[in-house]
Amino acid sequence: MKNKISLADLQVISDYAANSEQLGTLHTELLSLAYRNNWFKLFVPEVYGGPGLMLPDILRLEEEIAAADGSLGWTVTLCSGAGWFAGFLAPELATEVFADPEVCFAGSGAVGGTARKTPEGYLINGTWKYASGACHASIFTANCVLKDENDIDIPDKKGNPQIKSFILKKDEVTILPGWSYFGLVATGSHAFEVKSIIVPSNRTFEINKEIQVETKGFDYPFLQLAETTLAVNSLGMATHFLELVGSSFAERSGQKRYRAAQVEFFNEELERCSTELQEIKERFYQVFDQSWQQLINSGCIQADKLDEVSLISRKLAHCARSVSDQLFPYAGLEAAKKETEINRVWRDLHTASQHSLLTFY
Repeated sequence: MKNKISLADLQVISDYAANSEQLGTLHTELLSLAYRNNWFKLFVPEVYGGPGLMLPDILRLEEEIAAADGSLGWTVTLCSGAGWFAGFLAPELATEVFADPEVCFAGSGAVGGTARKTPEGYLINGTWKYASGACHASIFTANCVLKDENDIDIPDKKGNPQIKSFILKKDEVTILPGWSYFGLVATGSHAFEVKSIIVPSNRTFEINKEIQVETKGFDYPFLQLAETTLAVNSLGMATHFLELVGSSFAERSGQKRYRAAQVEFFNEELERCSTELQEIKERFYQVFDQSWQQLINSGCIQADKLDEVSLISRKLAHCARSVSDQLFPYAGLEAAKKETEINRVWRDLHTASQHSLLTFY
């Protein structure tokens, strides 16, 4: 299959990935690349300036980006995934938001705040963690528990507290620096907070409810959309790691550090791990493509097929981490040196593997 990223763009990513980690956010050259290619708008309908890609193409593109650099791939995936909410926004609001050529969504899936009903709209207060891309995001999404004028929970139809999502602008939020984790450093996945900001009523939305602007396949279920997009990031990072392990060992073995039998053993291990990853990758795309065709052909996906998509997504993520761990000892101390590319890729992969959606299967 033809690469979806040009060689020139891959070189830019290679040139600035390490700099991004030092900065703790994506380098301006990588941001310019993402804006130029519309990567933060992958799921945005064409009417609002999106690239008009379908999910099968998006998954394969995200895999390639993550293989080039984990932090860039993760940021593009999470920010473009938040941009998917565009299809549920009031058209006048979406038109306003996406008029910005450098629009970028960040947010959190957690319910971290409250929204009290007022005559002007909603009074928002709260704190939300892990907003990938927070340093350069222009829009933030936040889930809130709805409150009435007396600050009492507004129940949903089942009697539970009603939850709604809100669109917040950059100047309405305060970034709380705190992304101190050892991997995906350049995602800048900081927390953000809002204190007593009133937003108009048209800045609320509910996913999978009233689709305002729909494109073909837009109603692919959000859970499986999230699982598949995260899984291909782990796949891309693991692919990168295996390439680097092979190069690292070849360089060291070329210095006559190992006996012929040891070199043969490593080559067999590398081949076994590469084959294992390739086989589950092929199975993953086969299962996903089947689910996609069901949606396109009949307008719905069978429940057992959705379960299969979820399972294979988790298995792919686990395999990506597993094969990388099996080969890590053969990379030498360079793999443990935090300034090296191979170490950065390993840290990115293991940080990505902590996402709760892919923990169990």
